[in-house]
Amino acid sequence: METILIKGAQLLLSLSILVVLHEFGHFMFARLFNTRVEKFYLFFDPWFSLFKVKKGETEYGVGWLPLGGYVKISGMIDESMDKEAMKLPPKPYEFRAKPAWQRLLIMIGGVLMNFLFAMIIYIGVLYAWGEQYLPTDNVKYGIVASEAGEEIGLQTGDKILSVDNQYVENFYKVFQTVVYDEAKSIQVERNGQVVNVDISGEDLAKILKSKSIISPRTPFKMQVEGFTPDSPGQEAGLQPGDEIKQLNGQSFVYFDEWNKELQKYRGEPITLTVERDGEFEQFDMVLGEDGMIGIRLNMNVLNELEWETINYGFFESIPAGINQGVEITKDYLKQFKLFFRPETKAYESLGGFATIGSIFPGTWDWHAFWNMTAFISIILAIMNLLPIPALDGGHVMFLSFEMISGRKPGEKFMEYAQVAGMLLLLALVLYANANDIIKIINGTF
Repeated sequence: METILIKGAQLLLSLSILVVLHEFGHFMFARLFNTRVEKFYLFFDPWFSLFKVKKGETEYGVGWLPLGGYVKISGMIDESMDKEAMKLPPKPYEFRAKPAWQRLLIMIGGVLMNFLFAMIIYIGVLYAWGEQYLPTDNVKYGIVASEAGEEIGLQTGDKILSVDNQYVENFYKVFQTVVYDEAKSIQVERNGQVVNVDISGEDLAKILKSKSIISPRTPFKMQVEGFTPDSPGQEAGLQPGDEIKQLNGQSFVYFDEWNKELQKYRGEPITLTVERDGEFEQFDMVLGEDGMIGIRLNMNVLNELEWETINYGFFESIPAGINQGVEITKDYLKQFKLFFRPETKAYESLGGFATIGSIFPGTWDWHAFWNMTAFISIILAIMNLLPIPALDGGHVMFLSFEMISGRKPGEKFMEYAQVAGMLLLLALVLYANANDIIKIINGTF
């Protein structure tokens, strides 16, 4: 429960920051062109708001429905659907009275702010923490293939050589490269031989359903650092500092071998052999149905792989951060393209708030928080550019038509388009969150 609350708090804070900055982008350009902004709200406020205050012409507030936020700009057909105001003649301070190029800048202001903020975050993160990654060549014990990895032809113990015959420097980008570049093959070293693992469209669908297909293989070293609530291991007498050596008299070379064996004894009694202060002791316990002994491991003991760290000075971090933001934007666009390939079944991986919240760590980590916030900021920018009425991209589409043709779409048409867009967005939100619920029910979340 504590983990869920921490993830939820990070998600809420991240989205609140991003929504305020996105709406400020619209607000800033509106004020620059002397366009009246009637409301500036974090979250939506149907029927009532949690807080509001009026300063000048604008009412600032916080709504109770945490599904985004908005600015209400005078003379604009938006989600407020203020038809009565639109029946009156345009006033100089209204959105509809401004030139098309000014209206275009007002509409893309939020997206520009999201992209800019993401770049600023990446610059700050690289300056503060640097960049740490695991070189693929340093995964010296090979990989642990997930179920999806095994289904496409990978095996535990394989060493990744390349993807489509191109070396991938960062091991944790192998999965992304396979998905985003729609790779046709992975080259691995298996039992001293180079093996080509072909990837079909059906394989890509299996990969997309999985959170990962590979992870680094590590030697079996288990030193107890702490315990989870209701820990079978703690009840049996384990102590911090104990090093687990055997399970039911069986020794292990790799950590994945231990995990595989342990899962055979869900809800059953086991005996652990433990080294404590140079002496070997045995502890009997009954595992829970999750097949866990309820311990937190000393991760330093597991750190057998050599990671690389790149540190950046202030001026070095600026181009590096911008480049990282650009690369992540390109990768997300590649991923988005998969939704239009039915054979990949990418639509089944579409998730709602639970999916977004799950990408945050279970403990509060500012490094991870800012990285995820920057990523979500890019997602919001791209999603808002979709040419759907009710999104910024829909307004941009109609404004582009006006600027090219010289004809302004009728207000009645805009009203109908806005309603259609809102219904489509509602359907997408319901579908995405329904996917989350189905995954939770099926235990695949």
